[in-house]
Amino acid sequence: MRLPTPGASADGRREHVAMHIMHLDMDAFYASVEQRDDPSLQGKAVIVGGSPESRGVVSACSYEARKFGIHSAMPSYRARQLCPEAIFLPTDFSRYREVSRRIRRILRSAGGLVQPVGLDEAYVQMPADCEDPVALATVLQDRIQRHTRLSCSVGVSFNKPLAKMASEWDKPGGFTVFDLEMVRRVLPDMPLRDLPGVGPQTAQQLARNGITRCRDYCRAPLDQLVRILGKSRAWDVALLCRGLYRDTVSDGERPKSMSQERTFHQDVEDPRDLQEHISLMMGELCERIRQRELAASTLTLKVRLSDFRDVSRSTTLSSPTVDEEVLRNEAFGLLASLFGQVRGVRLMGLTLSNFSYPDVPEQLSLFSQH
Repeated sequence: MRLPTPGASADGRREHVAMHIMHLDMDAFYASVEQRDDPSLQGKAVIVGGSPESRGVVSACSYEARKFGIHSAMPSYRARQLCPEAIFLPTDFSRYREVSRRIRRILRSAGGLVQPVGLDEAYVQMPADCEDPVALATVLQDRIQRHTRLSCSVGVSFNKPLAKMASEWDKPGGFTVFDLEMVRRVLPDMPLRDLPGVGPQTAQQLARNGITRCRDYCRAPLDQLVRILGKSRAWDVALLCRGLYRDTVSDGERPKSMSQERTFHQDVEDPRDLQEHISLMMGELCERIRQRELAASTLTLKVRLSDFRDVSRSTTLSSPTVDEEVLRNEAFGLLASLFGQVRGVRLMGLTLSNFSYPDVPEQLSLFSQH
């Protein structure tokens, strides 16, 4: 698949590419907040989420817990087996929300566009008049760590996918610039599964055809890639593999929908476990729409079954809401309608859509109810 080279003009000459996109990722955010606020938890395996006794799942865990192989979305009882001395704590979204607001205020102080992604990460497009975006990103990382007393990792590049990859490079507390030299030197050998936007199913489909790294993908015949992924998806992955993908940072743009997905390391079969995952995802989704001052009317539940089939159900409420309990119960109802088809779930996703906005006069009365 022939594509231009990043940093090259149409006639092949090198051009300057500004490192103007920053991705911030708070390190083990929920668990780190708990350790910060309770010094007795520092240096210990802390797990935030459901209790092992109530069939809960891990929402987040400290780096001390990760050493035992514990990860988010793992059943809490399994986490207890891996680390019996782990300390389990319930989620406290009010505290996490307040810290997240403080982080966003610091990011916006730079004068650029800020696009939050959940409570613990965000993209920043540096202001156009910034002479040294990398230096500014360093300043922002330092301010966040000093003012919140929490560790964060930062990636800087010329587009969002590369910035996100860079922020994962040296966690926790890392700072990585994914420049053109890294694109040429590192990106070709990157596993496809490590690219933002390439999920486990896509990576597995390609791997079955001997395509596991960016270099393999770029060398593969176009007709083969289209046959595997479809024309649009094949092109998107090609752009990712070349470091050419463009996705603008948006701040204040009215989204048509917001989604939260969770891919499971092992198929989940028990409906009660799936309900626990729904509760955690819905908590984060509702926080995201509150940040935008939105209310949702339509809820969609998607599950990917063990045979890779996707099944979805949607419902539209009589009026928009941000009430987490109402939306969670609706999601439980959608899940119940799928029980006859569910034998094992690889992925589950929730989408909120059909939003109303507080600055639209005919919708104001809907918000006064919440």
